[in-house]
Amino acid sequence: AAFALFSLVVTSTAPAAPAPANGNAAALGFDPVRLQRLDAVIQDNVDRRLIAGGVMFIARDGRTAHLRAYGQQDIEGAKPMKTDAIFRIASMSKAVTSVAVMMLYEEGRFLLHDPIEKYIPAFKGGVVAVAAGKDAAPGTKFTTEKVKRPIQIRDLLTHTAGLTYGTGPAAELYKEAKLTDWYFAEKDETLATVIDRLGKLPLHGQPGEVYQYGYSTDVLGRLVEVVSGLPLDRFFAERIFGPLKMVDSGFFLPPEKEGRLAKVYGMDQGKLVLGDQGHYVRGPRKCFSGGAGVLATAGDYARLLQMLLNKGELDGVRLLSRKSVELMQANHTGDKYRRDTTAFGLGFWVNQDLGYFGELGSEGAYGWGSAYFPQYLVDPKERIVALFMTQHRPSGGNDLNQKFKVLMYQALK
Repeated sequence: AAFALFSLVVTSTAPAAPAPANGNAAALGFDPVRLQRLDAVIQDNVDRRLIAGGVMFIARDGRTAHLRAYGQQDIEGAKPMKTDAIFRIASMSKAVTSVAVMMLYEEGRFLLHDPIEKYIPAFKGGVVAVAAGKDAAPGTKFTTEKVKRPIQIRDLLTHTAGLTYGTGPAAELYKEAKLTDWYFAEKDETLATVIDRLGKLPLHGQPGEVYQYGYSTDVLGRLVEVVSGLPLDRFFAERIFGPLKMVDSGFFLPPEKEGRLAKVYGMDQGKLVLGDQGHYVRGPRKCFSGGAGVLATAGDYARLLQMLLNKGELDGVRLLSRKSVELMQANHTGDKYRRDTTAFGLGFWVNQDLGYFGELGSEGAYGWGSAYFPQYLVDPKERIVALFMTQHRPSGGNDLNQKFKVLMYQALK
């Protein structure tokens, strides 16, 4: 569901010049002249009021090739975007949760084929909602059938658990349960309470049989809590963010950092307007969404991605084994996932068919994006980490978060 937008329309101001690029692109195999095409397209989006601002980050071989801020993070306050701006990353949180799950898996806490009901009993006795046929009684929207097998942890990692974001035949029941979208920051209840309520609702697909994007990673967040004995925010802080020196990452923002939080803007009837800023600074601060709740800077998130590119290690700190990262990058969904690519791994799409993908890229690359418009890419073949961070919702059909990848690849020598 789209965030409601305030009625304030952004007033016209002179475009801010992009901050100087950092990094040595030429030494890392990029043509600096061709890389200017990327800067020009992003700046053009700023100048034409298609986005407010953003941060572009590219690293190769673990070294920064390109880091630049564009536009403004607060138009009303005439505040230019900075490279250390903090962003709501929504579904890019899923990679963090997937890493947490794999860390616990490596400790022998569970197998990926274990049923989730073993750890979260609310999922016992599951049923699947099936749209009512033409012969159903008037007013009947769905019937139910028993699950053929329980949801497995692997199903949750691959979004084949039968869990949507409330859409499907049983949508009214999800609405009554206040489970209709990915946003948890306003909930004045714990993750445990939310997931137990979710576990009692009908699924919208048989586990393992169909790819359905939804609450699966939030269930995994609760699994992390149950198995580790820590609330999800503490596990992330102590086991991932702290060791990786992701100093500005977390579920909610300390008030003293509020000035660095980039404001959300979006398109409304063709105009860039201020959006709903959410409850990330002031709010209940109780419900930790492993699927969509994390805040981070471009630099912080790049450290997580670099750890994955390095096969589980960064700056002498190892979070995962090489074999676990290999497993995460494999195709776990067969032909069930046909969106960005033909394959889905443990937490992100994987490009296994460059021809199907149909844009510049590499086989073996993987990534995902965010409802707030950021996207990330990890390319093991080219040894690249790239991400574009902004706060843009609704997008109005803007494709900049996909186009930056093409512009990055075309600059390779």
